[in-house]
This record gives sequence, structure tokens and C-alpha cells, in this order.
Amino acid sequence: MHCHSFPPIARRDARVLILGTMPGKRSLEERQYYAHPQNAFWGIITDILGAGVGLPYGERVSLLTEHRVAVWDVLRSCSRASSLDADIEPATIVPNDFQRFFADHPDLAQVCFNGAKAAALFARHVRPHLPPTIAVEYHSLPSTSPANARVSRTEKRQAWQVITHDAQTDDHSA
Repeated sequence: MHCHSFPPIARRDARVLILGTMPGKRSLEERQYYAHPQNAFWGIITDILGAGVGLPYGERVSLLTEHRVAVWDVLRSCSRASSLDADIEPATIVPNDFQRFFADHPDLAQVCFNGAKAAALFARHVRPHLPPTIAVEYHSLPSTSPANARVSRTEKRQAWQVITHDAQTDDHSA
């Protein structure tokens, strides 16, 4: 199946960018980032950013943008047989336009990868093409996917706490 990612969730003054690889089947069907109910992403993020459990998707998106956290995927498109990153066919990989994204979001200080595959794809297909003037911290975090069962939710949450280093609540909109 050939997949296309979503537009980013981002304000112009975002400080943190969280990158996945490509939305899974459930996310693509629902047109929402991290829609699979067993994916720990939203539970961890809402906990870290001090919000309640069970917020509707629109409120979760608002929570991210209020804290100047952006979400996107490394890949614009690819083909894969399932939702697993391991099934991505390398010859079909097309990365998103990060030169433009970094130019449009000059306040970015951190890029956090949701899993090792996102970090590896970024390192191979994106980073070599970025101008040397882009100076951000990179953090490879444990995947929030239910396929990453070897890392407990508590360990994932502890690692993901790094996003609060640069995430800031800001009342004015971009």
C-alpha cells in the first residue's frame, strides 16, 4: 500500500518538533496523528504537558501548539505492506521538505524522534541535505508504538520528558 503523510501540526514559533516515520493504517483512516488506541503517544504527551486524559483530538492538537510543540513525519510518502516501519520499502521513500519547514519555523530548538526508525530515516534522507546553519538538538526517543513492547510506558514517559526542556506555554497564537 502506498501511503502519504499528513501536513504538520505546527505554529510558526514552535520550539520542539516531534517526528514519526509515517502514520499507521488506523491514523491514515482517521486522518489523525497517533490514532491507534494502543499507541502511547497521546497519553504520554498529555501527561507531560499537564492535561487530562481523554481529550478530544482537536484539544490534544491545541495542547501541543499552546506548548509550541510541532508534530510531523520524516516521510512524505512510501509503500509498505502493513503499519510497521520495518515493512517500508526503501526504494519508495520520499522525505518531507525539511529545508522549508526549518525556514518557516526559525525558533525550533529540538527535534525529537518517535523511535529509532524515524531517527535513522532522518539521518539518511534529510540531515545530509540540511544547511549547516540549522542548529537544533536531536533526541532519539523510544517509540510510542504498541509494537515497542520491550520498553515500559513508565520508561517511555521518562525518556519523553525531554520535550519539556524547550516546550513553553504561550498564550498568543502564531
